[in-house]
Amino acid sequence: MTEYDIAVIGGGPGGYVAAIRAAQQGACVCLIEAERVGGTCLNHGCIPTKALYSTAQLLHRMRQAEEHGILVDTPRFDFAKAATRKDEVVKKLVGGVEQLLKANKVELYRGKASLEGPGRLRIQRPDVTARLRAKNIIIATGSRAVRPEAFAVDGRNVLTSREILAIKELPESLLVIGGGYIGCEFASIFAAFGTQVTVVEQLPRLLGGSDPQVVKEVEKSFQQAGIAVHTDTTVEGLEVDSGRVRVRLSGRDEVSVEKVLVAVGRTPNSADLGLEEAGVKTEKGAILVDEGMRTSQAGIFAIGDVTNIIQLAHVASYQAGIAVANALGGDEKADYQVVPSAIFTLPEIGQVGLTEEAARERDLDFEVGRFSYQASSKALCDGEARGLVKLVAAADDGRILGASFVGEEASSLVAEAAVAMAAGLSAEALGRIIHAHPTLPEMVMEAAEDVHGLAVHKTGRKRNR
Repeated sequence: MTEYDIAVIGGGPGGYVAAIRAAQQGACVCLIEAERVGGTCLNHGCIPTKALYSTAQLLHRMRQAEEHGILVDTPRFDFAKAATRKDEVVKKLVGGVEQLLKANKVELYRGKASLEGPGRLRIQRPDVTARLRAKNIIIATGSRAVRPEAFAVDGRNVLTSREILAIKELPESLLVIGGGYIGCEFASIFAAFGTQVTVVEQLPRLLGGSDPQVVKEVEKSFQQAGIAVHTDTTVEGLEVDSGRVRVRLSGRDEVSVEKVLVAVGRTPNSADLGLEEAGVKTEKGAILVDEGMRTSQAGIFAIGDVTNIIQLAHVASYQAGIAVANALGGDEKADYQVVPSAIFTLPEIGQVGLTEEAARERDLDFEVGRFSYQASSKALCDGEARGLVKLVAAADDGRILGASFVGEEASSLVAEAAVAMAAGLSAEALGRIIHAHPTLPEMVMEAAEDVHGLAVHKTGRKRNR
């Protein structure tokens, strides 16, 4: 029986990165995956959603073509073709990951893995049960959509994010339960496609944790797109009847829709892994790890959504490097002070570090710099003048504590703020860096200058926090 240096359970963005990282360092590695490599992110989450988002964004811009002097007939939309394109993008990327694993000599096992004790694994397949040994094991089994019993998810009329990405016909109406990033992304996408969308959120506002000013811009775009938003509202019941769903909302009339999307969060995939038998501690389904991604059992590590630290694919990939380094004798520690994220609504959101609201709640002494897309020459040229850039900086030394973006390319612009934060740059230093003109990143420079009231292309006095 082959004994591997590292066995990785789960082939998502954390798992396959861990396997490749380990192989690059000369380790004998295997990866065990029950479905297709790439995990939820590549197959049922980030990537197929962004493929549809790209289509929605293009459709949105085509509808604005006349403003640029481009006269075209009203665009016709074929959802089946868009869905096929999405599947082709996923297929190509899955194939790419498989080739990377092969090129790095990572042995890929198909099946469901579970622990039989420290260093021992069982792989269950339909026709056979296999066993193997490994000096170190990295668990990267990810998460799945929460399916509350009260909402009776049936995969046909009442869907989670996984099922809605598999539909082949465009629904005429869709009610989204949950106003977090998943719900709001799907709301933007399907509204652009022509579906009548309703979003129900039990909290006072959408996108909790995002900057309120940023959220207001998204809410304005939702209103213009005809998306009905009900905050401070709960779903009291669902009933499927004759291919439609009747939804009872607190304090409101009953709503009848073709499809319901349940987007109320994700839960770690930790069941049936043999964790208890192997001495691996969990809490509320999440595997407990230290800063080095070590579990309570020596030689067993966990990364990604299954740890429930930060449920983002790029965090899982980052944690993969930490776990591999430590499995091979290192002593690295994870640092989550600078974790950028993006929300692909129309318009996009990018954020990193503290929001102005969070800085105030922590009673920090800080300053804020702002800059509007309306004052950006590039944004005006593009016809995308809705949005803003906001930087939060420490009042004493000007260190950038956080940044929030909403508007065109916000998901890309946030990277500059993240690099500046990681490098410990002050707002003054960031503002002095020469930026190419005319570009959207100039707005980052101007927002940094505005921290000290020095932005050139901003009218009026600097507004304090």
